[in-house]
Amino acid sequence: MALICVENLTKEFNVNLGMGKKAKIRAVDNVSLEIMKGETLGLIGESGCGKTTFGRMLVKLIAPTSGRIIYDGVDITNMREKEFRPYRKRIQIVFQDPFSSLNPRMTVFDILRRPLEIHKVIGKNNIREYIAKILEEVGLREEHMLRFPHEFSGGQRQRISIARALVLQPEFIVLDEPTSALDVSVQSQILNLLKDLKKSRNLTYLFISHDLSVIKYMSDRIAVMYMGEIVELAGVDELFENPLHPYTKMLMDSIPIPDPSIRKSFSMIKGELPSLLNPPKGCRFSTRCDFKVKECETKHPNLIEVKKGHFVRCLRISE
Repeated sequence: MALICVENLTKEFNVNLGMGKKAKIRAVDNVSLEIMKGETLGLIGESGCGKTTFGRMLVKLIAPTSGRIIYDGVDITNMREKEFRPYRKRIQIVFQDPFSSLNPRMTVFDILRRPLEIHKVIGKNNIREYIAKILEEVGLREEHMLRFPHEFSGGQRQRISIARALVLQPEFIVLDEPTSALDVSVQSQILNLLKDLKKSRNLTYLFISHDLSVIKYMSDRIAVMYMGEIVELAGVDELFENPLHPYTKMLMDSIPIPDPSIRKSFSMIKGELPSLLNPPKGCRFSTRCDFKVKECETKHPNLIEVKKGHFVRCLRISE
């Protein structure tokens, strides 16, 4: 059963070009997908492809230009904040940089107490004990609640961010590159923590990352995004064993093999990422694709299901 259903979601931003000229760019372009209850949907793509914008729209930090977001059967797209407040508890986000997302003037106790008081999840007399349990669940101690964010390491700060997302007992969490700002030695600890929390709390994740190895470890299904569009969507095993879109194949080829005795030839993605101010008329990837045909430059491909559960946006495959 789908917890979140996204229909034709689009986000446009106004851009000032100077000299009185203005334009619009589409950061997210007509995205439709479902996130099933209890699954982790991985979202991967280059920097600037629209991953974070998409995630922030799902938690209503950014209003979409058009399209619909249906949460547990209810259209929450244009809900006013007062109407959306009950859903705010159920939908949370963990940001990429834990230091900038935590108020440096507030102790950990105050950071975690504030959403509890706003949403009245628990009685005031039980808040301290409740926060202590949440901190213990994410690998911190009760004594940490009286410290400020600058007194912690990067990994500990991210644990605080995860604790803040958990205090309201959500069902769905957007994880916006939660380990990319951390040391490699700490990344695995945070990833394992997120997996354990998902299992113990029956959570649903949208996991945003540019790291294929992390996405493979965390996800049940993976959506590949390019210039605001989903170009491929499939189960994790199917996508890694049988990538179909040329962009996905090139991403897969870029994964290094951690063995110096094995030499690997990398197929580099040619050319620069086109400007969102003037995207290609046909396939968005046509300017960088070695497998394009003439039709790719003029005809925009649709996302087609070529195999059960495996969707691809490519004219050569869907023909």
